[in-house]
Amino acid sequence: MNELGFVPVTLIPVVWIVAAYLLGSVAFGIIVSKLFGLPDPRTVGSGNPGATNVLRSGKKWAAALTLLGDVLKGWLPVWLALQSNMLMWVVASVGLAVFFGHLYPIFYKFKGGKGVATALGVMLAISPLLGLAAIVTWIVVFAVSRFSSLAAIAAAALAPVYAWFLLSAYKDYVIAVAVMAVMLIWRHRGNIQKLLAGTESGFGKKK
Repeated sequence: MNELGFVPVTLIPVVWIVAAYLLGSVAFGIIVSKLFGLPDPRTVGSGNPGATNVLRSGKKWAAALTLLGDVLKGWLPVWLALQSNMLMWVVASVGLAVFFGHLYPIFYKFKGGKGVATALGVMLAISPLLGLAAIVTWIVVFAVSRFSSLAAIAAAALAPVYAWFLLSAYKDYVIAVAVMAVMLIWRHRGNIQKLLAGTESGFGKKK
């Protein structure tokens, strides 16, 4: 701190990035489930504290709240960074920080979710059109396959392609989207194995 009590300019990006990571570490699936007396999403299904596992409790509204919370926590810090005219690399780093906070939350022993909704929130803040393209991809693949995991993998795989065409002048954002895509696919590696083996659970499908 300087004598006026302000954070030095050189530390401002660090403050933004740390704050974004801490926000990302907030698991809305766990919070919503506790508030409404539902099973801990980490104890059912895939063990992922996300909206899909919360949906397995049978409470669609709880899953919707979880999804909304995870999307908003990805969107908010990036949007605020943009509104504050942060440099592009800072905005991109803030997006990655909140995303990795969801994946490896400090509040839950670094065991978090897969990051689909949070990544969507980050993309919507960077470019609403990019986020919309990812949503449409997810919807189309899910409508055809009935596998939410396959829909997420497809949307993640195509997100960098969309980013390249929509944000080619903003390389830091394209790189951030590519990093999130790689991590999303990696976090779904178990689902990929099950899909290949024909044992993945799908909505309205039998194993």
